Amino acid sequence: MEKCDILIVGAGVIGLALAEYLAATRTNCSIIVIEKHDSFGRETSSRNSEVIHVGIYYPKGSLKATFCVEGCRLLYEVLTKYNLPHQKTGKLIVATDKAEEDIIEKLFLNAKANGVADVSLIGQKQITSLEPAVRAVGALYSPSTGIFDTHAFMKLLELNASSEGVIFAYNCHVFAIKKIVKGYEISIKDADGEIVRLASAVVINCGGLSSAAVAQSAGINCEKSGYSLYYSKGEYFTIQGIKSNFLKQLIYPPPGTASLGIHTVLDLQGRLKLGPNAFYVDEINYDVDINHKKDFFNAVKKYLPFIKEKYLIPDMAGIRPKLQAPGVNFKDFVINEETAQGLPGFINLIGIESPGLTSCLAIAHYVARLL
Repeated sequence: MEKCDILIVGAGVIGLALAEYLAATRTNCSIIVIEKHDSFGRETSSRNSEVIHVGIYYPKGSLKATFCVEGCRLLYEVLTKYNLPHQKTGKLIVATDKAEEDIIEKLFLNAKANGVADVSLIGQKQITSLEPAVRAVGALYSPSTGIFDTHAFMKLLELNASSEGVIFAYNCHVFAIKKIVKGYEISIKDADGEIVRLASAVVINCGGLSSAAVAQSAGINCEKSGYSLYYSKGEYFTIQGIKSNFLKQLIYPPPGTASLGIHTVLDLQGRLKLGPNAFYVDEINYDVDINHKKDFFNAVKKYLPFIKEKYLIPDMAGIRPKLQAPGVNFKDFVINEETAQGLPGFINLIGIESPGLTSCLAIAHYVARLL
């Protein structure tokens, strides 16, 4: 039976960040990453808005707040160091009435409590000077929010990890994890349908949408432990008939309880999309429902009056692994070393949704400390 020191389940952005950081900071440490798809980042990591968040929304002291603020700084450092495509676009969370102004004032105070130094509240004249086409009476302005090329970033992580000796096993599916005397025996079905067994001293579960199933395969009762996942689907619509760079900032509404709300999505060429909406689903399916077009239009028309419903064309969809059941408020990331469950050296990362992309490097540092 092949052996390694650390086995990482999942090659999304979290698994990649962990592999790269652990390989760079630990000598004589053999690391294997197991991924069920044919390449990295095939699920949540590549089906999102590609936004670099700064830490506005999340409760003070939460893992989401802490890792988002730290991760934003680390991410910009890496993107700059390696000259990877990115842009500090800035972001406006806009209010169209007094009730929404109250919401963004609370967001402003929350951001300051989280250590976000450069956010500010601005009025209608400043909004117009930044974005003449946006209609709002007030906004929370975040100049450090940005966008980046997630594929290029993940490719960098994979290349750096591989250069340090990390082995990536794609098209391989983990279906059982058994505690043994010196770690774990992991049963894997490879690309040819053959069963392979590996022994590893440490197992790190970065399975994303499958992370609860991976934990279950190690004998953890996810319902009892609070690890059950719910799939939240988000769709995107491209806006046609609008010239590139028509908007310079990302434009967001005040957030709802289940999501940050349908907002503008800019790519690095200045092209414009709307999304995502958010609704719970039972199965993974990336189709975009054309019937949701009217909902998108109605959600943004009051602050983006230049958009016409006929401009909206279905684009893509993504699915988040949420720990929040429908109707439930905030749930933090689960990042636990499971000695208390009789599984020393087994680390679960479950419910890593937004701001997981921004937070990935900070999460990698944290997990390294847990080890």
